[in-house]
Amino acid sequence: MLRPWLTGLTLALAASQASAADTLRCGSQLISVGDRSGEVLQKCGEPVSRDVLGYKRSVDRREEFQVEEWTYGPNGGMYQYLRFEGNRLKQITSKRGN
Repeated sequence: MLRPWLTGLTLALAASQASAADTLRCGSQLISVGDRSGEVLQKCGEPVSRDVLGYKRSVDRREEFQVEEWTYGPNGGMYQYLRFEGNRLKQITSKRGN
């Protein structure tokens, strides 16, 4: 009897938190972690906002990459946050808007 209650609570907590994914659907197109920013722009269009978060050094510390976050949405109450390092998509996060 306690088990279904705990399962429901766990699912509710998971749904309320931001979730990360490796792919995102933009209309009939899919974008994936590793895609170039130009590909994402072509498939998803202009984001609602673009924020430069700073710069990150490469592992060998010879290059710096711009870190940028693009925001799309709300779509069905969800916002999608795309994090780019250099020209490559590194992370896709979705979060329900308030």
